[in-house]
Amino acid sequence: MKAVIFDVDGTLYDQSKLRLRILFDMVATSIRHPSCLYDFKIIWDFRKAREQNSFSGESGIEEKQYTWGAERSGVSVKQVREVVEKWMFEKPLPYLPLCRYEGAQQLFRYLSEKNIRIGIFSDYPASQKIRALGLRADVIVCSLDKDVDRLKPDPKGLLITAEKLGVPVDNCLFIGDRDEKDGACARKAGMPFLLLKRNPDFYTSSDLYKEIDSWING
Repeated sequence: MKAVIFDVDGTLYDQSKLRLRILFDMVATSIRHPSCLYDFKIIWDFRKAREQNSFSGESGIEEKQYTWGAERSGVSVKQVREVVEKWMFEKPLPYLPLCRYEGAQQLFRYLSEKNIRIGIFSDYPASQKIRALGLRADVIVCSLDKDVDRLKPDPKGLLITAEKLGVPVDNCLFIGDRDEKDGACARKAGMPFLLLKRNPDFYTSSDLYKEIDSWING
């Protein structure tokens, strides 16, 4: 193995913990500004619409994802974009260090010391998240990038990540938290996959390092 590629949301940080903090902020905002209550539905509909269309294979998804959400919520595309950018992309950034899985930084350092290249492949924009998490990657790829334009489990983005890392697909390991998305994506790409076990000790487990070493030395 010459490279490890990570998913982001739910893989590098505790997504449920982050969502709870954002929920508190949304409730506080809605108390002051009741019109913001509808933001809850907009976010919910946006996520659901994205999930439902992840297998569609449509192009132009950076724009279409907001159209899908707008159709479900009955609001303008502009409003969906503004709400999503605020509550999903901007507001979470200060909380990410508090929600980062313990040991994630150490694993990234360990891989770098072993001269293993590190890639990021996420269905959502990840560059700001990676900086906020205090992590460093050699390559960051998003499903919304123009040269990808496909949501997981389509393997196109994973293949492009490996290409940008300059490492053959079978010499990369993909780590993610959803087998139906990340695992399926890896299998379609012909890439080894490691499913993150949803517990706070995943990155600090000696078994994980043994498994990583077996991949490196295998």
